[in-house]
Amino acid sequence: MYGAPLSAHARKIMLLGAGELGKEVVLEAQRLGIETIAVDRYEGAPAMQVAHRSHTVDMLDGAALRELILMEKPDLIVPEIEAIATEELIRLEEEGFRVIPTARASRLTMDREGIRRLAAETLGLSTAGYAFADSLDELKAAVEQIGTPCVIKPVMSSSGKGQSVCRRPEDAEHSWNLALEGGRGRKTRVIVEEFIPFDSEITLLTVRSVSGTVFCPPIGHVQKDGDYIESWQPHAMTPGQIEAAEEIARKVTEALGGYGLYGVELFLAGERVIFSEVSPRPHDTGMVTMATQDLSEFALHVRAILGFPVEGVRQLSPGASRTLKAWEESKSYRIGGLEQALAVPGTQVRVFGKPETKVGRRMAVAVSAADTVEEARSRAEEAASRLSIEYN
Repeated sequence: MYGAPLSAHARKIMLLGAGELGKEVVLEAQRLGIETIAVDRYEGAPAMQVAHRSHTVDMLDGAALRELILMEKPDLIVPEIEAIATEELIRLEEEGFRVIPTARASRLTMDREGIRRLAAETLGLSTAGYAFADSLDELKAAVEQIGTPCVIKPVMSSSGKGQSVCRRPEDAEHSWNLALEGGRGRKTRVIVEEFIPFDSEITLLTVRSVSGTVFCPPIGHVQKDGDYIESWQPHAMTPGQIEAAEEIARKVTEALGGYGLYGVELFLAGERVIFSEVSPRPHDTGMVTMATQDLSEFALHVRAILGFPVEGVRQLSPGASRTLKAWEESKSYRIGGLEQALAVPGTQVRVFGKPETKVGRRMAVAVSAADTVEEARSRAEEAASRLSIEYN
């Protein structure tokens, strides 16, 4: 039992990261009467606009993060991005604070090294071949070891930032510079991955709750420069692929533990299912669930972290999402075409409300439902094409 928000008996959650995904988490939490606090490194972030309170702080500064958490005393600390002082979260968890799903899961998934070593070396899951490098010379040696083409990424980044395909050994320096520019946090370490010629890539949203583990129908997606531009649900898979994907997702999420929704990214290559990455939070490709499921990924996440049952997931219809991205940097912009986009049948639009545009930054998404995935993808693409950004 708990009281109304802003009252003495309120139940409070603090989101560390207040982007468009966090905004939807805040809205779902408020539907259940939860007091919400949004935290990010910049003012005016999307979730800050709808939360009961907000704070701006460098979340990589452990002392500043601790001071804020001790002041607010949230019942749940909910990391929504990777760039957080996770060692401080571990200490706070040891002192009695509850971190979602666990502080260990946040630390392991904060950088690609921790989760890749867990998946490949501890759990024995199928992954791409990989190596790590801390300098340009080490990177060149790793590229020679893995072979070209290969994929080079910062060990900590989001939305594909800093990721590139190194097609020749002489491209290593360019990839190194891109990784340093796109990485988050204070690390210069990169991962070099074997380039796998996959047929498709999917996100398997996996929910751990008091009811056990349940899976959403698989979500297919297309990425460009490491960042998703469209997704659809369900993605066509054979029974064997589904069984293998669920086994991988179950193993990795059980190892990470806690309650909440995980986004498990997988490659499909014939009947082979290969682990790629996992996020212990709602996934950007999962925004399609706002049009396809009885409970969106955000509603599922909130139910699970609050300790409520999640007995299953019901898909209402096929659907798809398509993003609107900015290609200029501006602190003054306007989004147009909403009337035209919303005229597409079965379509919703989410405008994120970010305070400024940056090159490649997601500013809105169109989500469409239809009788078939193909029709839904066509509708979402059409709706997104009608949206526009005007820079002043």
